Amino acid sequence: MRKILFFAASALVSSHLFAQVTINRDPEIDQMVKEISADSLQSYIYKMVSFGTRNTLSTQSNPNRGIGAARNWVLSRFNEFAKQSNGRLTAFIDTTTLQPDKRRVDSLLLLGNVVATLKGTDPNDNRIFIISGHLDNMRTSVMNRIDDAPGANDDGSGSAAVLECARIMSKHSFPATVIFVTVSGEEQGLLGSTFMANKAKRENWNIEGVLNNDIMGSDNSSETKIIDNTRIRVFSEGLPFYEMDKAGKNIRQLGLENDGKARQLARYVKEIGERYVENIEVVMVYRNDRFLRGGDHSPYVENGYAAVRITEMNENFYHQHQDVRKENGIQYGDLPEFVDYEYLRKNTGVNLANLAKAPAMPQDVKVEVRRLTNYTILSWAAPKTGQVKGYNVLMRETTSAFWQKKFFTTQTNMQLPYSKDNYFFAVQAVNETGNESLPVLPVPGR
Repeated sequence: MRKILFFAASALVSSHLFAQVTINRDPEIDQMVKEISADSLQSYIYKMVSFGTRNTLSTQSNPNRGIGAARNWVLSRFNEFAKQSNGRLTAFIDTTTLQPDKRRVDSLLLLGNVVATLKGTDPNDNRIFIISGHLDNMRTSVMNRIDDAPGANDDGSGSAAVLECARIMSKHSFPATVIFVTVSGEEQGLLGSTFMANKAKRENWNIEGVLNNDIMGSDNSSETKIIDNTRIRVFSEGLPFYEMDKAGKNIRQLGLENDGKARQLARYVKEIGERYVENIEVVMVYRNDRFLRGGDHSPYVENGYAAVRITEMNENFYHQHQDVRKENGIQYGDLPEFVDYEYLRKNTGVNLANLAKAPAMPQDVKVEVRRLTNYTILSWAAPKTGQVKGYNVLMRETTSAFWQKKFFTTQTNMQLPYSKDNYFFAVQAVNETGNESLPVLPVPGR
């Protein structure tokens, strides 16, 4: 854990004007986090396991078994939650037909993502935030569509988190839109998330953040037997994959190798997750995903969106992509009894950060570079949407992983007695209940 210093400030800040500001939890967000139920999460996972297999290639016509039955059940849960949303939550199965690739898909495939959209209350706010998990699973062979594959943790845990967030958030209102989705085809090569991310890009969705929940319910590792139920990892891309050739010169000139969209979202997830969830540390990992591996956030990153992966601290490979069996005294298989439901409850809470309730990001954020000075002069414009109480100006040393100081102001400019040579700065909008937008780094202004 790390501490950020918060200060109130006038438009002109000098060292003797600092006054520490208390950052409080928004009571509504705080209550939502408290509503997360380990029992509910457990019930979702046991129900998903009851379908025998959720392999993407499994039957879609059996009402009690296979990916088709599992999708229909998730849809029924979303529709049940919709009854408490005053008409704002709607759900459907978004399908596409894929040709066989002769590698992980060996026949014509009707791919389906279960999508629930909680419409934002501000008609002028077109921001979208996505909470995602993958419904499909696999045994040792990804092509085995017949035999049982419990998939309790991979990724029953992430899908359960999506369902629980939908259950709770559907009772509340947010200015921005939240999409809850359980995708299919992850094990076949990120098929469902690629379909959705490409659709979003084609239709110009204004996605500001994607939280991909994948393998997040086990508190212990294979081989080393390490037990860790107080930390969770968030993986993020430092450099933008999308149009890197166009952005590369600016990144190099300004030293922004550690400040891509996904990295900023990861910092936000860490700060807000730790603010609202007791006894959890969000550990940032400077990789898009685990070593040489991938997840459903990657297609969003590749389309230019901010997307991160949330996953448990230590994976247990005895219980991942394994046929259920016992060998040499070791139980293999992704069984529901290996999920720590209290740990999953906390990890689910990290998703209930307040981005959808926050104002939009400030616009036109600039740092003055017309003259050489040891001060840093920042200016910005109000966000397009959202009621704004003021703004936080964030600051960190160039070697720091996290924002170290925040200066609050009601103005749209600030002069700080810190050199832009030695620090990174950003600006975020803040509303009356303390909900903060994603930070925006300044561009040179002349």
